[in-house]
Amino acid sequence: MNINEQIFKELSRRRYSQRTIETYINCVEKFFKWCKKEPRQVTKKDIKEFLEYLNERKMSGNTLNVNLMAIKFYFEQILRRRMKIDFRYSKTPTRIQRFLTKEETRNLIDSIKNIKHQLIICLIYSAGLRVSELINLKVKDLFFEQGYGFVRNGKGRKDRVFILAKNLLVPLKKLIDKENLNQEDLLFKTNQNRKYSVRSIEKMVKNSARISEIKNWKEIHPHTLRHSFATHIIENGNSLTDVQSLLGHKSPETSLIYTHCSGKMIGIKSPIESL
Repeated sequence: MNINEQIFKELSRRRYSQRTIETYINCVEKFFKWCKKEPRQVTKKDIKEFLEYLNERKMSGNTLNVNLMAIKFYFEQILRRRMKIDFRYSKTPTRIQRFLTKEETRNLIDSIKNIKHQLIICLIYSAGLRVSELINLKVKDLFFEQGYGFVRNGKGRKDRVFILAKNLLVPLKKLIDKENLNQEDLLFKTNQNRKYSVRSIEKMVKNSARISEIKNWKEIHPHTLRHSFATHIIENGNSLTDVQSLLGHKSPETSLIYTHCSGKMIGIKSPIESL
């Protein structure tokens, strides 16, 4: 079994996403092309020099971290090498996530004329879903009477509950009836009866942002809708704990960014105003 097959087999067994599998394979493949050694001959020094090589080529902190995680996984989890790779991760600059205002969100949704496409975008925003979660939803994951749905094997291979907005219940039921979907069927399928790709949903969102004339529309992607969902529910008076639960974050620190995005923090008065 070659290196790529080993990585694919182990990551698939652990239910990693296809995108993560492809990324890890690419990173490890790139390392061995640079290193030109057999796996059992590789040392910690080789790995450190490779990361320094990437750093010299002005790779971002995030890219360095991904390469390090992929290489660590291969040597520690697959080869079971007793060579603890504990190099300090490169820091990645913290950026405030782009989000849409409620008016921009409404305009984006209204610009979509295809009913199914509009429903896809509405569900991503209304439930704060990741694209990978949306395209893998099955009819059996929706509980209309209770007003919620389930993400199965989401990020971190965890299940979580998401909101089913009341104004989407009827359109979703109509879609299921119109396409004669069974409980085991994917909720959304293309006209060719195939699963939607992540790229096709990304194009859908970006095109809608362009048509609705959102400023800097090229920066808008499906994850922007997830950020907007989180920001808006905080603006509506919900707590950070609510955001953490609904988005499936492990740590409250991950959800904290949305308090910076929301108007709640912007509305706080500076103490200088009371001097």
